[in-house]
Amino acid sequence: HLQKHNHLTTFQSLPDSIILLIFSYLTPPDLIRCSRVCRRWYIFVTHNQQLWRRLFLRPECMNGHIGAIHVRHIESFIHLLGTRCASSLLYIDLPVELITIEILRELALRCPNLEYLTLDFSTAMQLHDFSDLNEFPYNLKRLCICLSEVIFLESFMRRIYGYLSSLHTIHIIGTMEKPCISPQEDADNYETINISKIKANAPNLRVINLYGINFVDDSHIEVIASGCIHLQCLALNYCIKICGTSFKNLMTRCGKLQCLLLQNTGIQDGPMLAVDWSTTQLSELDLSSTELSEKALLEFFRIIPKLTYLAVPFCDGFTDKVLNLLIDLGKLNGCRALDLSNTVNLNIETMYRLLLSSPDITQRLEALSYTGHACITEQFWIDAIRFLHKIKILIMGTAHSWFRQISRRIHIDQILDACAIHCPNLRRLEIQWDPETVGFSSNSSKFIDHLRIRCTNLLSFVLSDGPYYEGTKANFERAERSSVVRTTTMYQTSIISTLSFYNELRFN
Repeated sequence: HLQKHNHLTTFQSLPDSIILLIFSYLTPPDLIRCSRVCRRWYIFVTHNQQLWRRLFLRPECMNGHIGAIHVRHIESFIHLLGTRCASSLLYIDLPVELITIEILRELALRCPNLEYLTLDFSTAMQLHDFSDLNEFPYNLKRLCICLSEVIFLESFMRRIYGYLSSLHTIHIIGTMEKPCISPQEDADNYETINISKIKANAPNLRVINLYGINFVDDSHIEVIASGCIHLQCLALNYCIKICGTSFKNLMTRCGKLQCLLLQNTGIQDGPMLAVDWSTTQLSELDLSSTELSEKALLEFFRIIPKLTYLAVPFCDGFTDKVLNLLIDLGKLNGCRALDLSNTVNLNIETMYRLLLSSPDITQRLEALSYTGHACITEQFWIDAIRFLHKIKILIMGTAHSWFRQISRRIHIDQILDACAIHCPNLRRLEIQWDPETVGFSSNSSKFIDHLRIRCTNLLSFVLSDGPYYEGTKANFERAERSSVVRTTTMYQTSIISTLSFYNELRFN
């Protein structure tokens, strides 16, 4: 009986379906390593196309859980696309050296179910010759194009415009994160891709993400407004030339638009107030790091529909008057996510009113970020957390050691205990106070235990480096939850995962 039991519990004795399920959780590099173990595993890896639904080929994808494959022999890779991947392939990203006629042709002919394609030109200094490109994937739902500072893509795009009609989502990623250019060079900031032609050939777009593109301005938004009647989400983060003069036509013509992300844009008071926001379906809004005045925000929020998502960090115009207006008019009733971090003109009394006296808001709130305020102590959070029963993402604290200037310490034990008691759905918790500010007792491990045991869905707990971080990390590791506790130097929590279009907006 013992021999039979041992035989049934060896890996080799598992049925094919179970082994296939186990392998489905592995990254492509792990699968390649497994194929070298034995003949049976080699057959599994090479003959089951469902294991090769997603291919990550860019070196920067090596870190993290997805893994990246380095292609050394183009001919072998083209053969594998048609045999190992074929009809099962759903997603592939291509660095510039793999964006060739041969590979695109193979994807078009052998991979009919390919839905998401990333074309990364960001490191390109020159392009291949695409004059003979006559095949391109034709059933794409999402396309991501990473731009280069020096490469014009019109010659390439001219060959693929006819294949874009099936697109629902497009990402065009600019070069914002590269070193800033001087004002003299700004005059020579050319359009490296023609957005108007993309719009004309992709009439069914529902999500458009133009991230960090230096040349995008309101004329491009006018073009989008003229043809994308199905548009539901528009992300213009870090498009600094956007002033908002195009928004009146945009909101009139794109009547289905629900999500508008405007972080670090140059939107101005006048153009924003020229729009009749009351007739729109807007429910998710990001105004992070914009310079709208208090007066403009009061008028804007007075007529805007109820919001389910609002982010206004680093907005000096978001004051007590503005938040009180939102509360009084019920604009945040039913709101899922709020980011009010680093709003220097928002006082603690108004936040107390929001979190302690507005049950229509707190009872539904799933994500809250409120950081960067030196007057907030642990008592504020102990009082507020009692009302956040549905919270999943909670971000608090003050970075940059501000508290040391006033010799105040934050005792963290009771905050964790409040989270454990009142927030059973908590998934992400970030506490930004530094080690010199955080105080904890000799029994702090009991409070950490309480949080870990009660908040079983906790995926990440982010702390500043120091003794408390080390003790918390060891506590979770002993419970075999080694990936939960992280540092603020390596990880930053955000509320963006609560956006309705979050999965469509993800790129890279």
